[in-house]
Amino acid sequence: MINDQQLADCSQEQLLAIAYLRTPAAIRERCDRLFHLACTDQLHYFRCNLTQLDPVAHYVIEVMRDEYPDLNIPFHSRWRHFEVGNVPRLAELEQHLAGLTPLEKAQAKFDLAMISVLLDAGAGSEWQYGEQETGLVFRRSEGLAVASFRLFCQGAFSSNPQFPLQADAQGLQNFTAAQLAQGFQVSSTNPLLGLEGRVELLQRLGQSLHSLPQLFGTENPRPGNLVNYLLQGLKVETSTQTNLQSPIPLPASTVFSAVLEGLGNIWPGRLTIAGINLGDVWIHPALTGDNPTAQYVPFHKLSQWLTYSLLEPLQELGVEITGLDEMTGLPEYRNGGLCLDLGLLEVKHASVVQERHLPESEVIVEWRALTVSLLDRIADTIRQQLHLTATQLPLVKVLQGGTWTAGRRIAAQLREGGVPPIQIESDGTVF
Repeated sequence: MINDQQLADCSQEQLLAIAYLRTPAAIRERCDRLFHLACTDQLHYFRCNLTQLDPVAHYVIEVMRDEYPDLNIPFHSRWRHFEVGNVPRLAELEQHLAGLTPLEKAQAKFDLAMISVLLDAGAGSEWQYGEQETGLVFRRSEGLAVASFRLFCQGAFSSNPQFPLQADAQGLQNFTAAQLAQGFQVSSTNPLLGLEGRVELLQRLGQSLHSLPQLFGTENPRPGNLVNYLLQGLKVETSTQTNLQSPIPLPASTVFSAVLEGLGNIWPGRLTIAGINLGDVWIHPALTGDNPTAQYVPFHKLSQWLTYSLLEPLQELGVEITGLDEMTGLPEYRNGGLCLDLGLLEVKHASVVQERHLPESEVIVEWRALTVSLLDRIADTIRQQLHLTATQLPLVKVLQGGTWTAGRRIAAQLREGGVPPIQIESDGTVF
């Protein structure tokens, strides 16, 4: 959210640039420009080999049929990870929320999803989480999901003991690295990448909740109040008693815009325009133009992942989500690794896979941008092979079915521990 002083400091051109860089259309436009350069071998680190598009689509379809034989694929979202190990944690959550109204349940689920996604940056190959309730051990994204689920159910993010199943501004601002380390079982022998960065992200979220009452409420600011904001935008009376009587359409991009507006101030040390934080936006020197922001490449990976994860609680309220394919694929190391491991992307220098890279490095920006564009093309090819439309198989289902799982599978076959083909120096706030 841009406050009045920031507004006064911005020129009209700067305001338009900020608004544009916060759209899925901008993500696609900038990524596709780099993609076309890669196709003509004009980028420094990668080239594209589109002869591999059909084989990659075929491989992903095999994975989809293994995971979902009837191709009845859910959305790619955090909710899938909460069911890892065939443990009915979502049914357990429903039991905890019994007695709440439909709106209150949706608010609690928004709280959980937002916290869990913000804690979902890459864990590293050494960390694991032992779930006391089941005796099962999980790693990586699923481990982070289960650990955050358990912390949420314990009331770790609430400042009100009478209402433990919430995340509120005060609870988040008071949350400490020691609490996260204990809850996530972090030790010298079980290290977690970016521990401090994750905690700072939650603390900054708490501050943002306070500063944006129009989005998150005044009396008890919390992420879940974003439900009220979205429903009010649909001119829906936010009665706490019932679901909507008839489905009301809501574009996925509207949810995305609300997420970017609400979380814009929490990202550390990023590019800014007139002091306004742009979030997951980076520079690639191959892009040229008269505009000062012509080289800026937006991704908003965690914000899109979060948006996908907020859609299901809204659907449970009776909201009809539209425009799913306006959103983009997620530029992270499983989808990017799939493209690289199966030859859609080819590295031009051995150092790309031999060295560790910072998120702002040209090689990582390039890799992520090409991943976004290739995911669109993989999805189109899959639909052609399965004779399905984008409505029948939207990108969010291709990701779930899908490319993310396929990227993990091929990584496990090629490298010990299933590590990505390119190593990223993560601070816990990008991936």
